[in-house]
Amino acid sequence: MSQAEATLPAGRDVVLGAALEAFFEQGYHGTSMRNIAARAGTAVSHAYYYFPSKSDLLRALILQVTEDLLAALKVARAGAGAEPSAQLHAIVRAHVALHTERQAESFVGNTELRSLGEGDRAQAVALRDQVGDLFRNVVSAGMDRDVFRCPHRDEAVLAIMTMCTSVATWYRADGPLPAEVIGERYAELALNMVGWQNN
Repeated sequence: MSQAEATLPAGRDVVLGAALEAFFEQGYHGTSMRNIAARAGTAVSHAYYYFPSKSDLLRALILQVTEDLLAALKVARAGAGAEPSAQLHAIVRAHVALHTERQAESFVGNTELRSLGEGDRAQAVALRDQVGDLFRNVVSAGMDRDVFRCPHRDEAVLAIMTMCTSVATWYRADGPLPAEVIGERYAELALNMVGWQNN
């Protein structure tokens, strides 16, 4: 850490957390850097020290949560063994888990993607494409082994991912179902969607 950073009253993560709260509550366009700095308990100049613009804050939030999602899905798939059904079950549960554990980031990432600049949006979309490829590869493996009877692979994958992503818009920690139960039920729904043959 540089000497300049050490003297700042609010660090990078504090500013980023304040931006997340503001974007989640007020939307990207309804939030100013002054508002973010106030939430972080620091001066606007200090917020700009870490992030030269509001769009840099949004970019950091969206890319980080998408990178973390991709990493979590890879870990879940690797830990599920060789069976495509077990892999799909695991990655759906991991997808739901991240969208409930990091609900605000997931919500902002999905609703404010359109607010990114062209280059940043392309980078975020490329990461999302990797998430989609991971799901498609699992479903394709199941189809190749004839354990998934899925006539429309791409549409099924899109439906599964949309179903999992939407959890961030309605999930409540004090709601009737724990996140783990939602993840388990969504995994069962996903297996039904791809026509899993449990022989």
